[in-house]
Amino acid sequence: MNIRLAESNDIKQLIRMRWDFTIEFDESKNNEQTMFNNFEKEYQTFLESALNSIQWFIWVAEEDGKIVSHIYIELIHKVPRPGRITHPFAYMTNVYTIKEFRNKGIGSKLLTKINEWTKEKRYEFIIVWPSDDSINYYKKNGYVHCTEPMEYFPT
Repeated sequence: MNIRLAESNDIKQLIRMRWDFTIEFDESKNNEQTMFNNFEKEYQTFLESALNSIQWFIWVAEEDGKIVSHIYIELIHKVPRPGRITHPFAYMTNVYTIKEFRNKGIGSKLLTKINEWTKEKRYEFIIVWPSDDSINYYKKNGYVHCTEPMEYFPT
């Protein structure tokens, strides 16, 4: 198992995984009607930009050249405060492991690598909004379940 940051030659696999992830967990089945080609173009643009930025970090676990799990990290820079060094925090999203590779410890290994990387880079903390099904996964990897943030939805 190789755990590393994604590269531009991973884009096609990452697009397919995002599509599969969305379809798998879409209870309404509305997304199955979406045209893959339209999605592919939009997501490829996003990935090309993300991979060339200093804001996004896409971690992958691969086996025999096939990406089997990924976690996306976006750095959020905080407003500096007098009297202390301000470090960004990490927003974790798009956490996904291909179905046949689940429950084999791959996601936990990937998460451990990200936790170590976050500590090494001195990021302040990692925040993630887990699904109900993934709460125990995060808890067993050292995450603390906190109360939900407040939200505002403009209409």
